[in-house]
Amino acid sequence: MSKTVKELADELGVSKQTIQYHYQRLPANKRQKDRQGRNLISSDLERIIRNKVAKVLPPNNHQKDRQTSSKSDKNNIDIIATMKDEITYLRADRDKQFAAKDQQIEKLQKLLDQSQQLQLMTAQKLKQLEKPKNERESDFKEKDEQIHARASEVPKAAENSADKPVTFWQRLFGEQNNK
Repeated sequence: MSKTVKELADELGVSKQTIQYHYQRLPANKRQKDRQGRNLISSDLERIIRNKVAKVLPPNNHQKDRQTSSKSDKNNIDIIATMKDEITYLRADRDKQFAAKDQQIEKLQKLLDQSQQLQLMTAQKLKQLEKPKNERESDFKEKDEQIHARASEVPKAAENSADKPVTFWQRLFGEQNNK
């Protein structure tokens, strides 16, 4: 009733390396191999290896599981508490930011209202200034026409005097006494 290392490992629920480790620690005269070179474990050796594996694994596994579960529970509780604090902080920060944004929006709305009022006042003043300006423009047009008429008379007078040719400066400034 010999078993291979793999068969015993599967029965005990451990790795082949664990069984191989304990098998190698046994006296050489008790170890056996089959025709294919595989290690065979007799029922006596099986009992010895079972006792060693059973002593080593279950207490440690149970203790590790208990320690791991208690540590993970403590870690989870700590993480939950930290996350709750962070959520509270973020909510307070969000509320502060919303309040600040509301104030900024209110200020911008006031500035926009003031700007619109100033534009309206400017438009009204421009309308008031345009009315007299139209009257002034007609006055300026009359004066411009008078100036053009005088300017056109000066060259005609210069054409009448055949003694001296009219210079550029005389045309520009009209007749002046020549030196």
